[in-house]
Amino acid sequence: MIDGFLNYLRYERNYSELTVEGYGKDLEDFQAYFKSLDEGLEWGSVDADVVRGWMEHMMDKGNAATSVNRRLSAVRTFYKYAMRTGLAKSDPAHAVKGPKKNHPLPKFVREKEMDMALDSETGGEQYKNVRARTLLLMFYTTGMRLSELIALDDANIDMEAGELRVTGKRDKQRIIPFGQELRETLQQYMECRDAGVARQCEAFFVTAKGERMNRNQVRYEVEKSLKGWTTIPQRTPHVLRHSFATAMLNHGAGLESVKKLLGHESLTTTEVYTHATFEQLKRIYNSAHPRA
Repeated sequence: MIDGFLNYLRYERNYSELTVEGYGKDLEDFQAYFKSLDEGLEWGSVDADVVRGWMEHMMDKGNAATSVNRRLSAVRTFYKYAMRTGLAKSDPAHAVKGPKKNHPLPKFVREKEMDMALDSETGGEQYKNVRARTLLLMFYTTGMRLSELIALDDANIDMEAGELRVTGKRDKQRIIPFGQELRETLQQYMECRDAGVARQCEAFFVTAKGERMNRNQVRYEVEKSLKGWTTIPQRTPHVLRHSFATAMLNHGAGLESVKKLLGHESLTTTEVYTHATFEQLKRIYNSAHPRA
């Protein structure tokens, strides 16, 4: 049943492989839980009390409310599929409410810290150093996702027009404009790459062996590039995406424009950054005004 559902997500709904794998792990975890209660339980005989017990079990193990709600969502989606295909007669997760979750403001690197990180000496013109700065500037000036950057090929970059074509969630494509600084940085990177690396693929960002960079390699480069310049503990590509959105809004960009650049489906998702910029404004007010 799980394999059939995952294939449905993969081939009919066009979910990314990463999302499909996540759903698979969540469903396997739920199945392992209800089998531990009673080996005779099946997906069609599970009731709401079992689902609630699973949630309590996860909370007792220290899982955050966000994680529990995500897994509950996977089970709900599975049962909707199972009912449509006749594999289940009811959805035991439908009436189960997930735990209330906190909504922490997105973390972002301050503009001065980003300026210092990008304008610092990179240690020469060696390929890895040029690539590290290019990765940092690419994330900060485009707001693209990690998965989108990894998937970039040379053909996706129009230097003359100053545009990037990226493929986002559910294979939706969008165009992201870029300015002169990133154009010059990309050209420098390409010259350095083509002169010293024998590429094994069409990927834009490649390892020293010429292979497409993977998620862990890019995360490591970003972490290393930001270390020493910012005090926030999360120094990840996603934090740079937050930093892009926050900087855009702080400098007068409209919410709808930022939504399109980020590739969000809902304006509500983008609105969280307005709260982040307002919190920054409050901190500035409290520290600067003599009567605050």
